[in-house]
Amino acid sequence: MADEIVNRVAQSKLITIDLEEFYPKGARILLDISDWLYEGLILREKDFRESLKNHDWKQYMNTYVALTCSKDAIIPSWAYLLIATYLSPYAKKTVVGDLELLETTIFQEIIANLDISKYKEKPIIIKGCAHKPIPPTAPVLLATKLQPVAKSILFGEACSTVPLFKRK
Repeated sequence: MADEIVNRVAQSKLITIDLEEFYPKGARILLDISDWLYEGLILREKDFRESLKNHDWKQYMNTYVALTCSKDAIIPSWAYLLIATYLSPYAKKTVVGDLELLETTIFQEIIANLDISKYKEKPIIIKGCAHKPIPPTAPVLLATKLQPVAKSILFGEACSTVPLFKRK
């Protein structure tokens, strides 16, 4: 058959890395501590500690938690530390900030621990489209980590990529 359609993308040596495949399971929770403040504005240590002591921490089992305060209140740093001690037995990770910072921190760890030896002298595509909330920093971290070993790095989909790096 002279008119046979050949899928050259499938036959290529390109390795596609989809950051969604590294997305860890577990709910992401934004925990607003303003509910534990007096009138939503003032941290009274005794009341604050009592609120934490009576809170159901088991609900955070296997979750990722971002601690925040939605009110314009001055929160001493020890308050977040104290909350973290309660979350520690249950949550997979706790950060102070928003959900984007939480995802960024999760992916920083994942990429830092990624074994890149299998990508040595290989052409790599970092997949662009995602349905999960992959932080914009994640592909940057991945490209930076891969650059010393990869033959080339592209971004996008196999049918339409943007060249980023090619070893000379």
